[in-house]
Amino acid sequence: MSTSYEEHSVSVLEDGEPARFRYRLLRPAALEPGKKYPLVFFLHGAGERGSDNLAQLKYLPTWLAEPELRDRHPCFVVAPQCRADHQWAPYDWAAKKSSPLATALTTDLAAAVAAVDAVVAAEAVDSARIYLTGLSMGGYGAWELAVRMPERFAAVAPICGGGDETQAAKLVSLPVWCFHGADDKVVPVERSRSMVAAIKAAGGQPKYSELPGVGHDSWTPAYRDSELLDWMFRQHR
Repeated sequence: MSTSYEEHSVSVLEDGEPARFRYRLLRPAALEPGKKYPLVFFLHGAGERGSDNLAQLKYLPTWLAEPELRDRHPCFVVAPQCRADHQWAPYDWAAKKSSPLATALTTDLAAAVAAVDAVVAAEAVDSARIYLTGLSMGGYGAWELAVRMPERFAAVAPICGGGDETQAAKLVSLPVWCFHGADDKVVPVERSRSMVAAIKAAGGQPKYSELPGVGHDSWTPAYRDSELLDWMFRQHR
């Protein structure tokens, strides 16, 4: 785990009472006066849930803190943590068919958005370059936020997740690059295929990489491929 990440917290209301959520923040290694930097908003998977404010740094947050990537893509990274036994988005991720968009964000996802809001308000963030990505459970969360607030993000990269295809028209103008392992036994590959097809049917041009022979861990080949990150950081609203 990277020691470069700072510990922070944010409060949101749950059942009318304030609830405190912790998250991690990575800053660019060197901040130039007067310059603004992009922000990567990362939503972890089910295996990283908890309250240690540490497990969510696995995978992309750890890799973005490597010296080579910090030099190549200086940015802020916000990595919130979903509570144990909760979800970013309230859906059955093993189902081949989607469920309608929920009426509201889960408390955990609302807290994640509040964490990003806090960082944008306090730091030298380029609000035209906020990038949303997540894996597995976080892939569902990424699709969820993308359709709820497409104007907020410069790009979204959902990895092995799924969404509500009836909302796909909202993503026509948002750069999307979706990944899924063709042999995924946890989240059916049909979930990504149907979202991508629905965006295309609405007139969008999403990118889709289905990885042959790859199971649920499609995030490692996706995030470790410099092409995805280079593409993401080129996007502006």
